[in-house]
Amino acid sequence: MFSFSAPFVLAAFALDLLFGDPPRWPHPVRWIGRLIETTERVVYKDGDTPLGHRLRGGLFWTVNVAAVAGCVAGILAAASWIHGALAGLCSLWIAYTALATRSLYDESKAVATALESGRIDEARRLLSRIVSRQTEHLDAEGIWKALLETVSENLSDGVIAPLFYLALGGPLGAMVYKAVNTMDSMVGYQNDRYRNFGWWAARMDDLVNWIPARLTALVLVAAGAAWGLDWRRGWAVVQRDARKHKSPNAGFPEAAAAGLLGVQLGGPGIYFGRTVDKPTLGDSVRPPDGEAFRIMVRLLFTASALAVLAAALARALWGR
Repeated sequence: MFSFSAPFVLAAFALDLLFGDPPRWPHPVRWIGRLIETTERVVYKDGDTPLGHRLRGGLFWTVNVAAVAGCVAGILAAASWIHGALAGLCSLWIAYTALATRSLYDESKAVATALESGRIDEARRLLSRIVSRQTEHLDAEGIWKALLETVSENLSDGVIAPLFYLALGGPLGAMVYKAVNTMDSMVGYQNDRYRNFGWWAARMDDLVNWIPARLTALVLVAAGAAWGLDWRRGWAVVQRDARKHKSPNAGFPEAAAAGLLGVQLGGPGIYFGRTVDKPTLGDSVRPPDGEAFRIMVRLLFTASALAVLAAALARALWGR
């Protein structure tokens, strides 16, 4: 019986750093997105009552999680039946595709490059691909601020949380997490269509990210200490500001980043045509700018590496 051991965690991270997420390569998360779109078309009903939408949203969530878990378990079981080496390759591929350090760097770097080259309209367009807020009105400082926020938050959702569930449940655990997180990113919005239908997806995403978000703050502070940043200020801002955020989780990585960088994140933003006043995190010791972004990139890679080592150690000690 194949066991997803510590070297596979390290190998999955190495593959992510080398290849990232090439758009033409097969990717389970894109398939999960298509499954979610299909399930929504079948389950969603216009004109239903708020309770009806919530019940349908619960069914939608359950069907998608069960389908992803069943498919991954079936693939791994079939691969194990054929040959242990095939099971190892399938497990490694699934684990690699669950991680997003390289793709997060590539997409955020593209925004930063456009902005520093004076192509602000292109920077706004590229930023709109990785944030949910409207970007067409943002000035340069607003773009830098949004970029720092999304890198810190997606470090949690795209790297630390998948590693946490990879350590707990192997490739199956990581991919079920990706299904839960992808559903939230697609239907977990406070608008007329999804306020009730996406309620269950949003709450379950809050639940599965509760521990990883807090671990992300810890790992970021450790990474900041490794780079000689003011880690005490980083930790103090986490303790002071993390719970101000409307999300029970997003405030932790964002507050850690704000404290380490000495910038203030949060504040008003436009989402789906409505201005949302988000609480501010951190203090304006310096402006959010290209240098702050470059420090954030170092934190991204260092925190990812520390988390990978922790996940590999967990698999070595307790993995089966």
